[in-house]
Amino acid sequence: MNKYNLLAIFTLLVCITFSCSDDPVMEPPEEEILQDTTAYNLTYGALPSPDLPADNTLTEQGVQLGRMLFYEKLLSKDGSQSCASCHRQEHAFTDTTRFSLGVEGLPGKRQAMSVFNMAWNNNEFFWDGRAHLLRDQAILPIQDELEMDETLENVLGKLAEEKVYRDQFTRVYGDDDITVEKMALAMEQFMLSIVSYNSKYDKWKAGEAELTESEERGRVLYETEYNPFFPEFSGADCAHCHGGANFENDLYMNNGLDPEGSFNDIGREAVTNNPMDKARFKVPSLRNIELTAPYMHDGRFSTLEEVVDHYNEGIHPSPSLDQALLATSETGLFLTDQNKLDLINFMKTLTDESMISDERYSDPF
Repeated sequence: MNKYNLLAIFTLLVCITFSCSDDPVMEPPEEEILQDTTAYNLTYGALPSPDLPADNTLTEQGVQLGRMLFYEKLLSKDGSQSCASCHRQEHAFTDTTRFSLGVEGLPGKRQAMSVFNMAWNNNEFFWDGRAHLLRDQAILPIQDELEMDETLENVLGKLAEEKVYRDQFTRVYGDDDITVEKMALAMEQFMLSIVSYNSKYDKWKAGEAELTESEERGRVLYETEYNPFFPEFSGADCAHCHGGANFENDLYMNNGLDPEGSFNDIGREAVTNNPMDKARFKVPSLRNIELTAPYMHDGRFSTLEEVVDHYNEGIHPSPSLDQALLATSETGLFLTDQNKLDLINFMKTLTDESMISDERYSDPF
């Protein structure tokens, strides 16, 4: 091979080398994020149709954004806690501690309420009803110094730094402008999407399951009113406060936990300034009650047995005590040990195993 051929080969190799190195690296085109208003399919079995907010239509992307925020630890001061830290799916979206600990290790003042079937809640939020709408409730724990102890301004800044949130806000609202209002609306959407309707009791109502003899006796006791004149026919009168499809009554009530003068928490009165609301608290749903110990606004009862004993023989009269409970405070409910067992066995039929394992409500990260 002569020197001219060698020179030609060398020149070709140099050209190839420089040609390859000078070519710009082709980046894949960035995905264009577009608003997606596809409606969310809310399923609720035999429950009545919910009265959903007209100004916050549930969409697939809106519910997803709310779910992301519900599990997002950036919402807390030190990045250690999310809403789900105190509202855990496996416990029907509540906490198993009496008082949840916040980011500073300080305990809260009340037991965490369950977050399900909020779409059937018509009387404000929290134990004392201080939040008018669910969207209002959503952002208050973020700012509470005993809970997440963060400012909304800081939260917005942290979220704005994350592309995943800028993109998701765009999918929901059409732009990546992250605001407190948009956050609250999305979190409201997610919480409205959490529905419990598939317990053994629901299956029994639909003719798809059978109650045991004990569960059936408990059901009858649950639904039968108190009768002081014929104790043998008297029931537990539970449906008076925990009735309807959601096993609650949309009221605030004093259930006789403490006598007058011994209230450590004045409850609803702090919101309304009405003395007759003293020691009245929101009546919660008894759905999934088996999963939500401890019980009452202050978590004072660890077991359902303690709860039943309270209503059977532990009611303390006071001026704001519900009148139906005032009547039973004199005689008790006449429940035998077998009655108590049957009643608890019935309440356990309200456990919805499908809700606590539903991936739609789980941590998306």
